[in-house]
Amino acid sequence: MEKKWILQKQGDAETVEALSQILKIDKILSNLLVQRKINTFDEAREFFRPRIEDLHNPFLMADMDKAVDRLEKALSEGEKILIYGDYDVDGTTSVALVYSFLKPIYSNIGYYIPDRYDEGYGVSIEGIDFAHKNGYSLIIALDCGIKAIKKVDYANEKHIEFIICDHHTPGETLPKAAAILNPKREDCNYPFKELSGCGVGFKFVQAYAQRKNIPFENLTPLLDLVAVSIASDIVSINGENRVLSYFGLEQLNKQPRIGLKSVIKISGLEGKQITVSDSVFKIGPRINAAGRIDRGSRAVDLLIAQTQEDANSIADKIDDLNTERKDLDHNHTEEAINFIKSDEKLINRKTTVVFNPEWHKGVIGIVASRLTETFYRPTVVLTESDGMVSGSARSVFGFNLYNAIEACADLLENFGGHMYAAGMTMKRENLEKFQEQFERVVSETITEEELTPQIDIDAKINFKDITPKFYRILRQMEPFGPENMTPIFLTDTVYDTGESRLVGKNLEHLKLELTQKGVKMAGIGFSLAKHLEIIKSGKPFKICYNVEENDFRGSKSLQIMVRDVKPM
Repeated sequence: MEKKWILQKQGDAETVEALSQILKIDKILSNLLVQRKINTFDEAREFFRPRIEDLHNPFLMADMDKAVDRLEKALSEGEKILIYGDYDVDGTTSVALVYSFLKPIYSNIGYYIPDRYDEGYGVSIEGIDFAHKNGYSLIIALDCGIKAIKKVDYANEKHIEFIICDHHTPGETLPKAAAILNPKREDCNYPFKELSGCGVGFKFVQAYAQRKNIPFENLTPLLDLVAVSIASDIVSINGENRVLSYFGLEQLNKQPRIGLKSVIKISGLEGKQITVSDSVFKIGPRINAAGRIDRGSRAVDLLIAQTQEDANSIADKIDDLNTERKDLDHNHTEEAINFIKSDEKLINRKTTVVFNPEWHKGVIGIVASRLTETFYRPTVVLTESDGMVSGSARSVFGFNLYNAIEACADLLENFGGHMYAAGMTMKRENLEKFQEQFERVVSETITEEELTPQIDIDAKINFKDITPKFYRILRQMEPFGPENMTPIFLTDTVYDTGESRLVGKNLEHLKLELTQKGVKMAGIGFSLAKHLEIIKSGKPFKICYNVEENDFRGSKSLQIMVRDVKPM
């Protein structure tokens, strides 16, 4: 599918020039800052040099006083506390964070991760029954619970109270919990709304520490977990998340917890500077694999491990689970693509809704992402579990998937999620009705522009602009992610030097040796083999790419990561 290139609005020329002068940087770089609404020296200093002091007061969050009061009561009265969280990266890091904070100061705690297959997402009846049977009177729910109205009522009947720390979109009614921490609550005036679930958990322990005069330095070791959650849950990396990511990555690189150290090693990242991208593609998937294929509690076991030996043993098992996950993901995706391509009705729709009762529940979210990339439209992938149809949904840029699914709520038993990702459960007899209603709702609200994949290009530059100093300053704009994406550049009148070629096991990638206006540049284009004809034509072409550093056997050099190629 051909991608549309969109050159983003360039910064105001006078502001760009002034910022370039005061910061003594190239105008290309000052333009990138202005595009990110950084217009002054002070704003640039805050952006390039995040400070812990820039974090908001946690007590600005609605119910924070109540949450800390309830925790204090539990600790002073010796109550048993259950730390409860979802089975994905955000949930397991949240549980590990709160458990790691409380365990050294209070021993009467445990943790619980619901089984993906027997209990499903979020707060479960089984989890509450476990708490009741084992004498827990307070459950701290992390990365879930905001819609668990009936479950919390059930817990209240058993004299079990909840503190809910969530970041998902609330419904019209909130559960009857002792406290509900969620910056997306309509009545919450917290200045930053896009915290991860683990981020909300961190604000909770920060508030408790603040009240008890515990130094912030005691919380710093928790930030590696927050950084992994922010990256893996694909929340925005601006505002408070930028500060948390910045210091979390610093912790991850300098002194990661024992469990993450093991994951870093098996991911091949030992000795390298770990980035947001590494968390998304290497660390996160391994932590996720535990809950996808086996049990999410194994991930928490890893993240709170006290000895390197224990951590290494769990990490090895999780790596095996990740390999199994990859095989399932590949097979299910291939099967789904073939199914869609063979059905003319499905091919011509504006949505993808596919169901196979045999598909593994643990990987359907990944399959949904793969299908969205392939067909570029809102996608729902469903399987059968415990007599119900359940699944995951993913969206395309700019389209609010959650609203579309909410419009089908009459056909669903349960649903929740974000603008770009959601989960749901329905009765088997509602499957076809859901397929039709979801297609109708999306067709009525989505635009053709939203159905066309696009690459947002920050600026047009020449190869000569890519210098070591340019790259060094570019790196200082990290961590990159939503709302501060890796800058993508456009260069035209590019030629092949004659040495570009296909590489990879199936010759699916491009190894590029290019030249533009007398300056040579090496690059790589993953899964771009189809463009070899344009590159080898002898005619000029244009490319869009991001700049990175290639470290080959200790020798470092700048190269470009090509995103797309077009003829002039």
